[in-house]
Amino acid sequence: MAISSAGIGSGLDVGKIVEQMVAAEKTPLKKLETKAEGIQTQISTYGEIKSLTSKLGDIVSKLTRDSAWNGVNISSSNSTISGTMTGIATPGTYNIRVTHLAQAQTTVVGGADADAGAVALAKDETMGASGKITLKMGDVEKELSISSSDTLTKIAAKVNEAGMGVQASVVTDVDGKERLMLRSKETGTDKAFTVEIDPALSKLGQAPAQAAQNAKVELNGMAVESSSNTFANTIPGLSFTVSEVTTNDATLTVKADTEAMKKNIQEFVDAYNELNDLLTKSTKSVRTADGKVDQSAQNSGAGTLQGDSATVSLQNSLRMLTQGISGSKGSLTRLSDIGIQMQEGGKLSLDASKLDKALTNIDDLKGLFANKADGLGQGGGIAVNFKNFTDKLLAFDGTLNTKSDSLESKLKSNTAEQDKVNKRADALETRLYQQYSALDVKMASLNALNSYVSQMVTTWNKSKD
Repeated sequence: MAISSAGIGSGLDVGKIVEQMVAAEKTPLKKLETKAEGIQTQISTYGEIKSLTSKLGDIVSKLTRDSAWNGVNISSSNSTISGTMTGIATPGTYNIRVTHLAQAQTTVVGGADADAGAVALAKDETMGASGKITLKMGDVEKELSISSSDTLTKIAAKVNEAGMGVQASVVTDVDGKERLMLRSKETGTDKAFTVEIDPALSKLGQAPAQAAQNAKVELNGMAVESSSNTFANTIPGLSFTVSEVTTNDATLTVKADTEAMKKNIQEFVDAYNELNDLLTKSTKSVRTADGKVDQSAQNSGAGTLQGDSATVSLQNSLRMLTQGISGSKGSLTRLSDIGIQMQEGGKLSLDASKLDKALTNIDDLKGLFANKADGLGQGGGIAVNFKNFTDKLLAFDGTLNTKSDSLESKLKSNTAEQDKVNKRADALETRLYQQYSALDVKMASLNALNSYVSQMVTTWNKSKD
């Protein structure tokens, strides 16, 4: 609060005096602001820790699932035969020879068979008589009423609208005559159909142009059929499609996708190292000559969480997990068995050749990471144990949120302390200006009295003379 007239009566530099006294009152602010900056940095660091912990949790969660270990690569020696994984496929080799491809039935109506008494129809020629056409596919049968004014185009529309799984279209032959082509929408013998035409519709003779047929292959010497060219239920977890008849066996090979497994394990190592590096950097200590932690060294190399027991404990717990024993009953029970070792500073390294050897025994490798824990949470695989640990850290009442909440509370208290200092300084400034203003009034009164007395003395002296 500034009063422009302060000091007029006393002649003092009141503004400067008040400024210095208020600045002295605000001296604690600098320490509080520095402390607040440190707390804010710690909050930011814990935000990074939570993010990297979540990332590690997602990766180890993937390693606990069957899908991380059941992936396969499918290759074929013949490009006309291809395979697709549809579930859990067992690695193996399959010899396939294609003897027939699936095909849909096709029947031509109208001039298709001269012996049936039919003739090809001129464009837009009408039937000239009424009757019925009966379509039958399996147990489904439908009758179509045909009028004398119907053309092949209209009959085709009635077939398509019947919803029988039969597609009708009008085709034109080399002589410009029209015929009705009926075709199953799907391949296979179970989609074969019959057409019955009333004798009154004498123009509509018919002849099958192509019979319905299943795809047929010899799979490792065994005859197998499918209504389509895709064999979806022949090999568990695997679907294969054929597109050409073959004279020789083609080899369809199913191998475990070890590259994907290696990638997942490398991601685990990388995510762990990223979190470990941050924890190491954050808790780095600067010590005095006698070996004690120098708490004043925050700006000279010390980590933002130097000496924080919760963070140090977190890092130690993570390192202990990497040295733990899996509950797997297989030959692989430690990360070191597959080439993952802890280096100086807590980082993990991965020996690719040792991992490649472990990948020849996928069941034991899977057990190392994904073995299920018992009812007491014991005996789990490495990834299972990591997942349980990261879940607890990230829980609503877990270590990370508890620590973040504590830091937020400290920052809030610090802000409140700064507010108190500023309020005290404002009150002091107001009080000082009020006091100096009162002094100005008093000094002005005294100056006036002094002037009056001086004037009276002068007047008295003159009168005496």
